[in-house]
Amino acid sequence: MEDPRGPSLLDAIRDFSGNASPLDFVLIIQHWEMFAAGVGYTLLLVAVSLVIGGALSLPLAVARAYRTPVVNQVVWAYVYLFRGTPLLVQLYIIYYGLGQFEIVRESFLWLVLREPLWCTLIAFVLNTAAYTTEIFRGAVEAVPYGEVEAAKAYGMSARLRTSRIVLPNALRRALPAYSNEVIFMLHGSVVASTVTIVDILGAGRILNSKYYLAYEGFLAAAVLYMLLVYAITRGFKIWERHWHAHLRPRAA
Repeated sequence: MEDPRGPSLLDAIRDFSGNASPLDFVLIIQHWEMFAAGVGYTLLLVAVSLVIGGALSLPLAVARAYRTPVVNQVVWAYVYLFRGTPLLVQLYIIYYGLGQFEIVRESFLWLVLREPLWCTLIAFVLNTAAYTTEIFRGAVEAVPYGEVEAAKAYGMSARLRTSRIVLPNALRRALPAYSNEVIFMLHGSVVASTVTIVDILGAGRILNSKYYLAYEGFLAAAVLYMLLVYAITRGFKIWERHWHAHLRPRAA
């Protein structure tokens, strides 16, 4: 008996996929739980990496900007190493390379390094911390010299000037560049699927390989990444509008 309410949305999608579209959208919908889990893994990896990497990068950026002896050179070498090599290579060295050493396998480190999730987090944290260090270093160096001199004249110590004047000013200036780093980190997270983690791209690969498809899984992954990038972009615009409110012209 025909439904008096007409065909449902799923019926319409099934009819479109079977008769008019070269892509099978029904399979994507049927595996939404796998893609939802992939989004969860991706957000977990990216968010934790950005939080820890951002916390590490602040003192490193200050050391670079203030040209702290010895520490500046060490930080420069670390930044150059992780900015000069691809994230995929870094992940492979940590996940596949460190386990080749017996001293690592027999130490407490093996409890962490034998797990792909922890190896991926370590690689992501070290990578984003290197890029964020340079973003914050440039922002610290861009703080107007007059503001620092005014703080000195007021009697602030170097630590107080840094925490109350330099870092708040630098963080505001770094927001546009840091938003790009967040998006790049999201895009770079696709390498997690190469070490058995089912992130967004991993879910797409599983769908394609399970049903011998060419596009459906990758198309679904692309749409999900675009939605996440849109949310990140909008979030940073709101953040910038709040932090830069004092710079907007006021009505007379």
